Amino acid sequence: MAFPDAERIIYEKNPLEKVICQLKFPSILKIETESPAEFQECIRSDYPFYKRTPAVKLPAGLPTELAALLTKDLPLEIAQTAHEFGSRDERWTLSLTQNFIALTCQSYDRWENFKDHLDRPLRALKELYAPACFTRIGLRYRDVIRRSVLGLDQIGWAELLQPWVAGALAAPEIAADVEHSAQELVVRLPDGRSRVRVHHGLAVDASSQELCYVIDADFFDDQQVELSHVIECLDFLNRQARLFFRWCITDLLHQAMRPQPLSSH
Repeated sequence: MAFPDAERIIYEKNPLEKVICQLKFPSILKIETESPAEFQECIRSDYPFYKRTPAVKLPAGLPTELAALLTKDLPLEIAQTAHEFGSRDERWTLSLTQNFIALTCQSYDRWENFKDHLDRPLRALKELYAPACFTRIGLRYRDVIRRSVLGLDQIGWAELLQPWVAGALAAPEIAADVEHSAQELVVRLPDGRSRVRVHHGLAVDASSQELCYVIDADFFDDQQVELSHVIECLDFLNRQARLFFRWCITDLLHQAMRPQPLSSH
């Protein structure tokens, strides 16, 4: 399926809460068994903060001996260590494990900036560990639409979301009384090999208790991708993400987020 074409813009009131790029590759045991000191030196100017985190989240304060006992018999992909590198401004987190590298952005502005932050870690991965290929390319966008931020407190979701997204929220008889709505959608993308898996629905903001609408979309290619084609693949997924989000929302919501021409930034 091809989502309708749309002008590329930047939202002044950006609903993006988080963007994650994850690149999976066949397990490289060297990453698990040796300190990634050389890798850190390659990226340390951009990501100076480092910590090791277990893939399994155990209760805080658990004795080290007990934690080791609980994780020793877990499958390798679950029990492995994640090396995390953070930026000074705390916007960016880079994760490295024996079978994936991931970049998380907490304050996304534009695709070119995201790719710039991925470039050095990706080059370091290729030079130091030389993965045979990538087995999954994933680009995930989590949008949280908060009506209060947009001055739309009194506007129903049916006027902000397209009917194929709003579902029961577009039914006038019950819309005002819907307390929970959650849907999952998987769509094949135009290249015939990539897909998007979307979870969307109502959610309560933990800090403000506002009822928001979340669109959490994971765009991915889970077939083998050569290292030389990874950026081309990510560019394609990024474009699909942009078109998909515009396809989900109405003109009213689009304008409320104050779209700005790309040339002005």
